[in-house]
Amino acid sequence: MRHSVLACDYDGTLPHNGVLDDATAAALDRFRASGGRLLMVTGRELPDLQSVCKVLDRFEWIVAENGALLYRPSDNFSKLLCPPASAELAQKLGEAQAQPLSVGRTIMATRQPYETLVIKLIKELGLELQVIFNKGAVMVLPTGVNKATGLCAALKEMNVAPDDVVAIGDAENDHAFLSICSIGVAVSNALPMLKERADLVTQRARGAGVIELIDRILATDLAEIPARTKAPPAVQPVT
Repeated sequence: MRHSVLACDYDGTLPHNGVLDDATAAALDRFRASGGRLLMVTGRELPDLQSVCKVLDRFEWIVAENGALLYRPSDNFSKLLCPPASAELAQKLGEAQAQPLSVGRTIMATRQPYETLVIKLIKELGLELQVIFNKGAVMVLPTGVNKATGLCAALKEMNVAPDDVVAIGDAENDHAFLSICSIGVAVSNALPMLKERADLVTQRARGAGVIELIDRILATDLAEIPARTKAPPAVQPVT
């Protein structure tokens, strides 16, 4: 199989209304049974992801916190790929009553319209941080860390090149990792800009779109879609 690795976003891609259904889980199992390998690439914090997704064991690696954290479900091994979250920024955002506010091991997240406050505080504190948007979510991470750098770290652990990977997603923060893979796929419910830049757009939405993609990989190995050699991310994560 030319495309032996499938890298999936979570929210907006795999589950419907927050739930990954049995049909989607069965498709993931079919892919694995064919010799395929699965990765998840998500902006979620790991404890939150573990509470909502009961099939993490299907995935060889989880890239969590939008590229900042690697997790291997088979043995619960985890590895931070960059410095931890700024306690000072978290305190300032809390004092300013930015709600909701979530602080992971590296990522910090709130929602619009607090991006203006976040950027103001980053400048005032002199922090080398970036803001990444995801359908209304405002995520704060060290500069240069994104889903592409996290995926590259996972692929290095697997001894796999991005040219062997098909990636699927739905939102702004998925541009980075779709762009470095052999074929980038957008589910039909994805944002228009992601669909415009994707190599393939599924006819169905969310998990049904993932099922559609897996069935197509198993039937044709996407031979009808020319694979493009993509450039690696310009900035690698700190290890």
